Amino acid sequence: MDRKYELVYVVSPVATDDQVSDLHTQIEAVVQRMGGRIEKTENWGRRRLAYEIAHQKEGTYVLEVIHGAGDLMKEIDRRLKVIDYVIRHLVVRVDETEQVVERRRTTRTEQSRRRRVARGLAPDRQPGEGQRGEFEDERDEDDRFEVTEDIR
Repeated sequence: MDRKYELVYVVSPVATDDQVSDLHTQIEAVVQRMGGRIEKTENWGRRRLAYEIAHQKEGTYVLEVIHGAGDLMKEIDRRLKVIDYVIRHLVVRVDETEQVVERRRTTRTEQSRRRRVARGLAPDRQPGEGQRGEFEDERDEDDRFEVTEDIR
């Protein structure tokens, strides 16, 4: 079954850019060999760690969004554990979370449409209808109480 995963790994600051790109190439080869695909790769660069890990205070963060099976992610996890210059890595399945969010969004939309129809309104909001934006409230907050004449 094809699922969506996010893989984040932190590479030691002593690792060169070539080693980071070689690591990405290794992961890419494993993904292709096992029938998955990489949706995107983001190199977040060198950042300070939240806490010291293996006497390191910085690391290079890399995010990979991968579509594939659970066996693929187990293999990547196994390989990342034995690579010395990978300080930490984390694999998270995100497709289930996205499905939950989408289900909640459709449920809220349907409830909103039913309430609007029950009140005699159109099922969907029309342009210009609804609450005013946050900045509109600040902009004309005191305009309606301006006094141009002094009344005495």
